[in-house]
Amino acid sequence: MSEQRVALVTGSSSGIGAAVARRLAANGIRVVVNSARSRAAGEALAAELPGALYLQGDVADPADAQRLVAQAVEHYGRLDILVNNAGTTRFIPLDDLAAADAQAWREIFDVNVIGTWQLTTAAVPHLRASGAGCVVNISSVSAIRAMGSSVPYAVSKAAVNHMTRLLASQLGPEIRVNAVAPGLVDTPWYAEADEVWESSRDWITAHTPLRRVGTPEDVADATLHLVDAGYTTGDVLTVDGGRHLV
Repeated sequence: MSEQRVALVTGSSSGIGAAVARRLAANGIRVVVNSARSRAAGEALAAELPGALYLQGDVADPADAQRLVAQAVEHYGRLDILVNNAGTTRFIPLDDLAAADAQAWREIFDVNVIGTWQLTTAAVPHLRASGAGCVVNISSVSAIRAMGSSVPYAVSKAAVNHMTRLLASQLGPEIRVNAVAPGLVDTPWYAEADEVWESSRDWITAHTPLRRVGTPEDVADATLHLVDAGYTTGDVLTVDGGRHLV
């Protein structure tokens, strides 16, 4: 078994996940790149990173969740780090209750909450065997403040935050569990929602102490910090340029 640490980063073919994968790889960690659909982008990123592996799979599917972990361990002989980044949303105004129908709730919770749970529970035996395993969940500042792309999305991320604390309380001392809660980040999600993105960018820039929106690299920096923060567990690290202060 190699002594080099191995990380599985879900939803990592683009955006925040890709930035996290690059940051971990730059720090000597072998990375498993994953996506549910964007196979070509995922394979291209894995080819760019030293010793990386691409695995396609949908975290919301129980069989896929188990298979992703099993194939990562089969390939590398170990798993030390799980970054639960895969997520989905719908852009629904918070006051449009009718549009946030049951189907929207199910789709968002299946990926953001159940997918996070399934990957984590599948990974636990291997993270425990690592001796210093860690999980980093990518949450959102919308879990903390009454804001976000939709009510189901914000509530799903609040569930992720509480899951993070509950798991941290149960999985120590062998496994640490933390989360990163980004504010508005410039990702492909917003490139597909131009009007939403432009109005949000202008408002956040004007009302945030650091006077800018976030980048995927900002979140990757915070994720790496939690990966290496050996005496930190059960924490939700807010990365929003200070927006939560005002």
